[in-house]
Amino acid sequence: MLDREGFRPNVGIILLNQRNQVFWGKRIRSHSWQFPQGGIDRGETPEQAMYRELHEEVGLQPEHVCIVARTRDWLRYEVPDRFIRRDARGHYKGQKQIWYLLRLVAQDWHLNLRATSHPEFDAWRWHDYWVPLDVVVEFKRGVYEMALTELARYLPKNDNRNRYLRGGVRHRTIEEMSASMPCTGVPAGLELPPGACFDPDPQTDMRPQGVTHK
Repeated sequence: MLDREGFRPNVGIILLNQRNQVFWGKRIRSHSWQFPQGGIDRGETPEQAMYRELHEEVGLQPEHVCIVARTRDWLRYEVPDRFIRRDARGHYKGQKQIWYLLRLVAQDWHLNLRATSHPEFDAWRWHDYWVPLDVVVEFKRGVYEMALTELARYLPKNDNRNRYLRGGVRHRTIEEMSASMPCTGVPAGLELPPGACFDPDPQTDMRPQGVTHK
């Protein structure tokens, strides 16, 4: 479903924990990290699409979160031609997104990357709010910066230190998170940042994939 300008309606999700850290997911079989996002189906409202994607990508139900804020208008990014299927070129231009800022009100163990048979992520971690954009696919970085900047004003006031955490404080926080995360063994050759949790792909016959644009 495209609009007249060739943009597909989409939602993005910034999920906060009690420390104002955000859910940061590693795209399956890739080295890119990103927030959950997904297309809005015909007949869905952005909020309905957000709850559906929240369950499909990270296994959470509506009762596990509360909505803190959302962007006022659509944020758009264009997708380079080399990432667009040949049959869609000339019609599909990119994504227009409504971004939601959510607060996790349940426990971490409710997060489940395998809630469906088509997982989007194979690892995740909690990260400081101002995530490193250099690990995001290049053409999405501008939208990430706009969404984070617009929604930052709505961060709960109980923790304003996230952008300015010193290395020692951040290191202790990651160690505490690592000790409580139900991680499985990380395969040889896969490097994850401190505090990340790997969730192995149960499907062994899937071919490596490139960038996708949910």
